[in-house]
Order: sequence, then structure tokens, then C-alpha cells
Amino acid sequence: MTLLAPQPEGIPLPTASEMSRPYWEGCTRGELLFQRCADCGAATHTPAVLCSNCCSTNLSWERSSGLGEVYSWTVVWRPPTPTFVVPYAPAIVTMAEGWHLLTNVIGCEHDAVVVGMDVAVELHPVGGGVVLPYARPRPSASST
Repeated sequence: MTLLAPQPEGIPLPTASEMSRPYWEGCTRGELLFQRCADCGAATHTPAVLCSNCCSTNLSWERSSGLGEVYSWTVVWRPPTPTFVVPYAPAIVTMAEGWHLLTNVIGCEHDAVVVGMDVAVELHPVGGGVVLPYARPRPSASST
């Protein structure tokens, strides 16, 4: 059995836009960032000019705790390009602050990922100065 692991250097890299630059710079510094609306309190991962909840322009970047739980996931066995190592488990993670992160689960077997699994985000470099967030299982509060 092989544990799910971060992708190696060589995968296609994201390109930062003016809107997403603070997010990617945060990852490079070791900080997982998201935006929060100062008017209604809504949180979002997708960099925006307007709050999708109240249309305010009063958005600011905040540092996430990096804690969340798996909302949905799948396992990929046929990669989009040969540079991806399989299997990998893309997941939507509901973060503690109320936003969703699309990431990959690492640090467990592919068949151990379940909805509701408590995870903590780790940041890993993938080359070209890009650092990606990955979700690693963590012990749940009920199991301690």
C-alpha cells in the first residue's frame, strides 16, 4: 500500500492573476489565506472584487487556521497528464472559517478518505516557486 502524497515537481502550475496574487504569495510564505467580507462576514476562497453574499467591495484577506473536514472527494487513477502521480484524491474541504478549499488529501491510503474526515492543511512546493495546499487527516476531537 502507498500513502497518498503531494504531487512532485513537473505538474502543470497555476498562474497567479492580479486578483489571486495575495493567495499565492501567502502560500509561498506558509500562510493559507481566504477573503472575508467586512460588511456581512461571509468567507470565500475564490478571489473576488465583490462579496458573493451581499455585493460589498469591503473584502480583506485573512489567515486560515488550516483546519477543516472533507465535504466530498474522489480518487483519480487516470491522470490528465503523465506528470501526475496516481492515485491522488482531490477533495472539497469545508474549512473552519466557513469557506471551501479544493485540494488533494495526503498522508493516508486512498480508500481511507471519508466524508467528514478531519484534516489539517499543509503547504508543499511543486516547483516554479509555487506552493500548493494539501489536506492531511488529523485525529478527530472525539477520538482523543
